[in-house]
Amino acid sequence: MKVLKRNQLIILVISLMLVTAGYLNFTATYKGDDGITQASSEIARDANSTDNGQIGDATLVNSNAIVENTPELEGNIIGEGATQGENAVNTSANKEDDYYFENSKLDRDKMYSQMLEAYQKMYDNASVPVDQKAIAGNEITKINNLKNAIMISENLIMTKGFKNVVIFVNDTQVSVIVKGEELAPDGIAQIQNIVSRELNVAIENIHISCKGS
Repeated sequence: MKVLKRNQLIILVISLMLVTAGYLNFTATYKGDDGITQASSEIARDANSTDNGQIGDATLVNSNAIVENTPELEGNIIGEGATQGENAVNTSANKEDDYYFENSKLDRDKMYSQMLEAYQKMYDNASVPVDQKAIAGNEITKINNLKNAIMISENLIMTKGFKNVVIFVNDTQVSVIVKGEELAPDGIAQIQNIVSRELNVAIENIHISCKGS
């Protein structure tokens, strides 16, 4: 009987130990699950705070700043782009205008050089009669004087503040082309006085026009 009770006691102790172990294991598992759950919650909360916290706020602030400043920025970009575009167009136009003036002067001087060369050959040719040589000599002098008068006139006109100018002479008619959109009356008077004095032509034979800006 004592042996039975002793065995029952042992079984009871073992059962209690098993129950205790199972409880402890269950508790540990529950706490572990809860810990994981809490950790997951903390991770999720941290993730949310990353999206909506400081970093998220910074992103939103930047986005808001961009959204709020978009019209202004777009205006600035468009304005700068337009300004750059306008500057590019103006620069291109100025280059074309300058090319016109410089090329016109080169063509004009080339024509005078060819005329001078032709008269010089006539003048140097031994078979040419003396009277024709005299004519050739006079033409050489006239062309050189005309070239100098044109050069002086153009330089004097530019000293008055005009950006560029080219002068063409056709007998008694003189054409003056000035770089610019328009001329004030006093500017026209200055050009007329210079050209009339240097080229010895009447003011009514001086024709002034503008080109470019």
